[in-house]
Amino acid sequence: MSRPASRLRRALSSVRSRLGQGSGDAVGGPTRSTPLGSRARLVQHGEGRRLVTKQLGTRSWLVHPRRGPHRRTVTTFGPADHQTFLLTPEGKPDHHVPLLKHVGHEHVGQVLHRLGVTCVLDVGANRGQYGQRLRETGYTGRIVSFEPLDHLADQVADVAADAPDWTLMRCALGREDSKAEIHVDTGKGTLSSMLEPSDFGRSWNQRLREEPTMQTVQVRRLDDVWDEVVEGLEDPRVFLKLDTQGFDLEAFAGAGERVADVLAMQSELASMPIYDGMPRMTEQLETYQDAGFVLSGLFPVGVHKPTMGVIEFDAVMVRPEAVRAAKRAGRRGGR
Repeated sequence: MSRPASRLRRALSSVRSRLGQGSGDAVGGPTRSTPLGSRARLVQHGEGRRLVTKQLGTRSWLVHPRRGPHRRTVTTFGPADHQTFLLTPEGKPDHHVPLLKHVGHEHVGQVLHRLGVTCVLDVGANRGQYGQRLRETGYTGRIVSFEPLDHLADQVADVAADAPDWTLMRCALGREDSKAEIHVDTGKGTLSSMLEPSDFGRSWNQRLREEPTMQTVQVRRLDDVWDEVVEGLEDPRVFLKLDTQGFDLEAFAGAGERVADVLAMQSELASMPIYDGMPRMTEQLETYQDAGFVLSGLFPVGVHKPTMGVIEFDAVMVRPEAVRAAKRAGRRGGR
C-alpha cells in the first residue's frame, strides 16, 4: 500500500473510532438491517423512530416513519415501464396548487424544447426567479429579462451576472414609449402594478390595502427593442413570457408586427381581477387567439380559499404552424 493511501486509511479509522462506527455499526451505535430485494437493504439506527418501506418499482422504495408528520402518500402515474411517483404529506390537502405550478413549469420547458426556442423574453422578471427556473428545467438559450423597478432589477442583475447569455433591460413594456407610475407594493414587489388595486384585491391581500410607494419607470415598445434583444442570434426563435400584474395586453400590443415572430408565449390571465381596469381572461385569450396562438396549457396560479375560485391562471400558448414546422425540421431548443 502506498504511503498516502496508508495515511488516509489511518485517518479514516481514527474518525470512525471517534464516532463509534465500528464494522457493522451505524454512526453512534448498532444498526438493524432489513432486506429489500434486488441486492438492496434498509439500514436503520438501533435506536430512534421505526421506519417502514414501500416498494415503488423494481429498484426504488419509499422509506418513511411508521407514523407522524413525515409520513408520505404515494400516487403513481404512467405505465409500469415509465412510472412517475408523487409523494405528498399525509393529511395535507393543499399540495395541489404548488403541484400544478410545477407541472406548468415543466410544460413550459417542453414547449421550449419542442419549438427549438433560442430566446426567452422574460417580461416582468421580478427577482429573476422565472429565468432561474428555466435554467433548472434545462434551458440553455438566451434570456432577456425586463424589470423596471430598481430594487428588483438589482436582484435580477445579481442573479444574471454569472449566468451565460442572460441580460437585463431596466424598463417596462407597453403600447407606447413613455414614462409611467408604478404602485410598488410593500412586500417583495410581486404585486406591484401600473393599476390600482380593486376592492377584491384589497380584501384578498393585506399588502394591497397598504399605502404603496410610487416609482416612475421607463416604458418601451417591444418592437422598438426587438433588434437589440435578438442581436447575434442567427435564427431567433422567441418565446414571450408576460407577467405584468394587469398590463399584459398593453405589453403585447407594443410588439406590433413583431408578434408574428413569437413562436409561443405565456401570459397571466385574471379570473378574479385584483386590479381595477385589468382585462378579463376571455378578452386576453381572444386577443392572443386573433394573433394566431392556440392554448397549450392552463395552470392555476392562486386560489381564493373562501370560495375555491381561481384568481389567476398561467396560460401557455403556441403557434400550431410553428410546432409542425419544428417537427419537420427536427428542431430541439436550448436544453
